[in-house]
Amino acid sequence: MKNEQKASALAESVPKRRLSNGQQIPAIGLGTFGSDNYDAQEIAEAVDFAIRQGYRHIDCASVYMNEAEIGRVLAQLIKEGVVRRDELWITSKVWNDAHGAGEVVAACEKSLKDLQLDYLDLYLVHWPFPNYHAPGCDGDARNPASRPYRHEAYMSVWRQMEQLVARGWVKAIGTSNMTIPKMELLLQDAHIKPVVNEMELHPHFQQPALLDYMVENDIQPIGYSPIGSPKRPERDRSESDTVDIEDPVIVKIAKRLNIHPAEVCIKWGIQRGQVVLPFSVSPAKITSNLKATTGAPITSEEMQQIADIDKNCRLIKGQVFLWESAKGWRICGI
Repeated sequence: MKNEQKASALAESVPKRRLSNGQQIPAIGLGTFGSDNYDAQEIAEAVDFAIRQGYRHIDCASVYMNEAEIGRVLAQLIKEGVVRRDELWITSKVWNDAHGAGEVVAACEKSLKDLQLDYLDLYLVHWPFPNYHAPGCDGDARNPASRPYRHEAYMSVWRQMEQLVARGWVKAIGTSNMTIPKMELLLQDAHIKPVVNEMELHPHFQQPALLDYMVENDIQPIGYSPIGSPKRPERDRSESDTVDIEDPVIVKIAKRLNIHPAEVCIKWGIQRGQVVLPFSVSPAKITSNLKATTGAPITSEEMQQIADIDKNCRLIKGQVFLWESAKGWRICGI
């Protein structure tokens, strides 16, 4: 009981962000993308440990191929009384291969069944086009069926997302990996506006213009890879990639605070107003990442120093989603 009380107290201390629909989302969540490096049961065990330690926000997706295993953990934790359903924030996402008529609704229904939940707190469109790749493919892979963004097609997806809210299957809907031009089109045509946009955000890839746009439009930025994704798939690695936690500015701040550089990255993201989604299966790292949400803050001077080290270094390049004629990621700007 003492451990549960301690976890509950830590969960209460985690900052929350109020979304445009009035919901409050914990400012840190456990990411569950690990299907390239870990089996589903390892991820589920990490979720179990995280919730017992005080995490209340779990970021899932159908393409991660572990929702059924996570669902069994969630059901058991609720049954044991470790946590109530209304204390949890569970996100899932519709994958790129389910953008057709009726497919978004079917995908959500499957995620709900796998996660053993009656509703999701948040459901996202994982990528803004129906392009996908074979699991485990290399960075040069291209699906010949891939195509550029088409707003009419995206709005067909979004109308189904809005249906999910009407059905009560999801409390809120949002986007992921969106650009400003795409978001402008969505905001013009949406009946229910997205409450969040999930995107890569870390000290070496700060995306200030995109972040500011989201904030100005009352869309909460959620940052994945907040410490720089050291365990990202090989296809997303290149010789020009930089390492956030080895940056001298980050290291210096970590020494002052007597914490790991990864915790500095998490503090930075939260103090910047983001929601952060660190991923780990290590109990020690899961615990330290959560504790980074509290304790001594980064000073305003240090926040500026971190702002100055932005290297515009995208780590999750998404090139496997590009169509064959595309010359690079920048072509996806619209």
